[in-house]
Amino acid sequence: MELHVSLGPRGRWSEDVYAQLRAAILDGRLRPGDPVPATRALAARLEVSRNTVMNAYERLIAEGFLVGTHGAGTFVRDQGPPAARRPPPSSLAPRTLSRTLDLARRPTAPFDFRLGAPDPALFPWDEWRRLLSKQWRGRHPPVGYGPSEGDPALRAAIARHVGVSRGVRADRDAVVVTAGAQQAFDLIARVLVEPGTKVAVEDPGYPPARLAFAAHGARVVPVPVDREGLVIDALPEDARVVLVTPSHQFPLGPPMSLARRLALIAWAERKRAAIVEDDYDSELRYDGRPLEPLHALDRAGRVIYVGTFSKVLSPSLRIGFTVAPPTLAPALAAARAIVDRHGPIETERALAALIDDGGLARHIRRVLRVYRERRQRLCDALERELGRAIEILPSSAGLHVTAFLRDRRVDADAIAARALERGVGVSSLRGFSTKQRRAGLALGFGMIGAAKIEEGVRRLAAAC
Repeated sequence: MELHVSLGPRGRWSEDVYAQLRAAILDGRLRPGDPVPATRALAARLEVSRNTVMNAYERLIAEGFLVGTHGAGTFVRDQGPPAARRPPPSSLAPRTLSRTLDLARRPTAPFDFRLGAPDPALFPWDEWRRLLSKQWRGRHPPVGYGPSEGDPALRAAIARHVGVSRGVRADRDAVVVTAGAQQAFDLIARVLVEPGTKVAVEDPGYPPARLAFAAHGARVVPVPVDREGLVIDALPEDARVVLVTPSHQFPLGPPMSLARRLALIAWAERKRAAIVEDDYDSELRYDGRPLEPLHALDRAGRVIYVGTFSKVLSPSLRIGFTVAPPTLAPALAAARAIVDRHGPIETERALAALIDDGGLARHIRRVLRVYRERRQRLCDALERELGRAIEILPSSAGLHVTAFLRDRRVDADAIAARALERGVGVSSLRGFSTKQRRAGLALGFGMIGAAKIEEGVRRLAAAC
């Protein structure tokens, strides 16, 4: 890459070259072994004499910052670890809300029961390489800007996929591709939320989605959840948006009952409100008949369906989607054009091919067998080691298991902290709730192999 050097007043040009190269070496911008430009080339680019640059290089060589190799050029010499760079002082500060937005991941642990993360070893690497390579070898490789709503082939494939697997009636024009579910929430907030708009969310619920709406000025109101799902009678009368996870409540697990689903849709019709349905891991179902999504029950165009491929494939793909009413889809596409223009075209086309060729369906069947075994092992180990201390909540889908603590006086946060000291990463339910509700723990099984589950639960039991 080109080396940037700024020159000050004439007479100090050699000093400027010396000082800026030295600083770049010390703070790690130039690494050991990196070549520096030839003296003649740098002098021509800076429009100075070659002697000016040569004097600076000779000084850097004498001080041990550079080393010259006859016939090969001049290179940076190893100076050890670079010095930490201190940013310049500034009076700029984020607004109050932004100081509270903390989505940093907790540290990983040897026994990692992290939530919502699939096993990268199960990703269909060979098939994906073939499909991705095919995009670059084709007649029209993906160069230039793409449509902000997503590649047409992927949008059509997603419409077919959710139509077959979830009963969501949609055509290609209703689908807007996003960089994961989180960007979908952000785009929905951009097109629906004015400062002060009241948004109802499940409590406990998914914190990043709640923060996406709060970041756009929404008044986020937590609504309690019971064993049938969101408590409809507790919804604020003036809420304009309701965010729910009806197929597999996050993080408790149970699905919303059909009666509650119908009541929520009726409420939204009466209040002229929008429902954001987060169907984040509906493909990963182990038993029982899946209930219809809210979108399939909606007859008034009140439901915006949000899906993602982060759980069933990989979060690094950064591909999710919305299925929106025709009155909103163009606005969501326009909002994405403002945020990041569009997604990676070659990735979107490869995913479309994976869906159309049946590769995604094959992959889901394969990972379901693996995750079903891990889930059973986890539940068995929890019952064996902690059955008298916890109540495992019923759930038939997803990548985690949730349990309430029977003794309401026990501090789940303290248990999670002690477990981490023993190399076990678990989540306290307190982190998903805005109010102090019943204490519990959530344990994911996507990132931990089956052979490590029993030992991880034994260590968790020791922490309890």
